Amino acid sequence: MAKILIIDDEKAICNTLKEILSYEKYEVDIANDGAEGIKKAETGNYDLVLSDIKMPKMDGIEVLQKLQEMNPDLPVVMISGHGTIETAVDALKKGAYDYISKPPDLNRLLVTVRNALDRSSLITETKTLKRKIYKTREMVGDSPAIAQIKEIIEKVAPTEARVLVTGSNGTGKELVARWIHEKSNRSAGPMIEVNCAAIPSELIESELFGHEKGAFTSAIKQRIGKFEQASGGTLFLDEIGDMSLSAQSKVLRALQENKITRVGGEKEITVSPRVVAATNRDLKVEIEKGNFREDLYHRLSVILIHVPSLNDRKDDIPTLANYFVNEICQDYGMPVKAFSAEALKELQKINWTGNIRELRNVVERLVILSDKKITEKEVLQFAGKK
Repeated sequence: MAKILIIDDEKAICNTLKEILSYEKYEVDIANDGAEGIKKAETGNYDLVLSDIKMPKMDGIEVLQKLQEMNPDLPVVMISGHGTIETAVDALKKGAYDYISKPPDLNRLLVTVRNALDRSSLITETKTLKRKIYKTREMVGDSPAIAQIKEIIEKVAPTEARVLVTGSNGTGKELVARWIHEKSNRSAGPMIEVNCAAIPSELIESELFGHEKGAFTSAIKQRIGKFEQASGGTLFLDEIGDMSLSAQSKVLRALQENKITRVGGEKEITVSPRVVAATNRDLKVEIEKGNFREDLYHRLSVILIHVPSLNDRKDDIPTLANYFVNEICQDYGMPVKAFSAEALKELQKINWTGNIRELRNVVERLVILSDKKITEKEVLQFAGKK
């Protein structure tokens, strides 16, 4: 249900508008002057504001400007019984969605409200989709370890060197791989990801190298593998420590010769992806156990990047938490919330076994369940662990 705030010093108009809009199933709040309206808008998370222009304490144009500063995407419809064309034009120039004269025509009012809410919803969805589709998330943090990773990426990305990224689950290994791709000469090409742990061992070869029609029972048509798809771009082999030994030997050949053969095929196909691999396992221990090929390890680890756990970079937690708050509030289309200094200190005391992924989940929980200011009490209540 959409939330609408009406700001008007005429109580009769307020009550009439509230009755009309409530009948249309909107949730409506009233403020009787501009200052009260701004105060309510700061905490109310409204989808639309209807504001009079001539009011005591703070006029409608000033209210409009303050609302724009708080949330540029919040649609504001100006209403006035004393307006002129110049007033309407001035309001629209300063960011108002529309202008309606008093007494408002019922049909025009409802159409304007629906259109404004639709536009607001579309803006929020578009921003969310653009961020998800086009934007590679920033590598946030100023700790020495993160500064070193950024420096290595700057040096390594323009080369063709293979990179092995290590670190615990949730530390951001995929983000490192994405930034290597984004800053490389292959950034215009595709970045193809393969989660080696999620694919059954009997299917991993077909996934990586493709298969010919009839190669096995369910192979009803030819399939292009990930190595071919990533030619000219980057192939990210996530959780490579979980790959079967038979698949490892074929990956090794592909890296040595830049050639692959599809499952069920005989023809050699030349491929040219840049390979970035990641794992949460200690591959040297896996080599000793006989679970990972040493020659493949040396092929992959031309450059080694270790991503530290969040517990090893707790100085970055305030920066990360504030970054996630902004990102999550944008996703939800709500005014940006803020952490108190005590809340940030409390976050730094937590043992983050799930690393960055866990921190983001906790911040999202706090954004949803907290008021405008996220306090120490709310962190203790909702973080879910000590």
